[in-house]
Amino acid sequence: MFTDNVLFAFGLTVLAGLSTAVGSLMVILSKKFNPRFLAASLGFSAGVMIYVSLVEIFAKAKSSLTGVYGDSTGYWYTVLAFFAGVAVIFVIDRMVPSFENPHELSNIHEMVDKPALSDKKLMRMGIFSAIAIGIHNFPEGLATFVSALNDPATGISIAMAIAIHNIPEGIAVAIPVYYATKSRPGAFFISASSGFAEPVGALLGYLVIGTLLPGLAFGWVFAAVAGIMVYISFDELLPTAEEYGEHHIAIGGLIGGMALMAISLVLFV
Repeated sequence: MFTDNVLFAFGLTVLAGLSTAVGSLMVILSKKFNPRFLAASLGFSAGVMIYVSLVEIFAKAKSSLTGVYGDSTGYWYTVLAFFAGVAVIFVIDRMVPSFENPHELSNIHEMVDKPALSDKKLMRMGIFSAIAIGIHNFPEGLATFVSALNDPATGISIAMAIAIHNIPEGIAVAIPVYYATKSRPGAFFISASSGFAEPVGALLGYLVIGTLLPGLAFGWVFAAVAGIMVYISFDELLPTAEEYGEHHIAIGGLIGGMALMAISLVLFV
């Protein structure tokens, strides 16, 4: 039943994943970038993802599951699936040591001016950051694909939010690799490759929803996707936004993202 939208949803997922390359380009083409703009953009992405997850995606998952299990049981299953999604991304995040976890690195942009580590340690940081980002991008690819599969307009919004989110991840990989190897092509390739896990997540989503468990699986997966995106917003996007810029810039972006998402949902009802 999803055949018409599969290629579109997969294409969005690929584009969102490859946005890590944008972050690497910011490193290898220029030693300076605007951290305040990046902070506002990350806050904006968090606003989009939080609003659409709690207002749109959770509601659709609840409607799907209550239609099968009844109002009370279906609602409980929706909540269970939501927090299962939170738990999955939490476990993935905890499995990555803090030194190699790109979301635990502090003041990444300062490394551009003052790379203090040895070449060997910088290269290790870059490689492990790429692996960590790939692990994180897997459920993000699932979230983008499932959202676009159900509603192309919502999928575009989610893909844009994920794409902005991936820019600092590309920076986190490209900076240590570039300063360790002095190779712009190498830094770009490794950084861009970290986004390939998102299309893999999309393929898993297609396999589960479109092939193995169509219909019923949609509600469970959609609720879990909402939990994944809410966790990403609070654990990664907002802290990173405040690290790159000021608190009010990040919150302003957050409110702006919520407002734009709300308006777009109203217009397309």
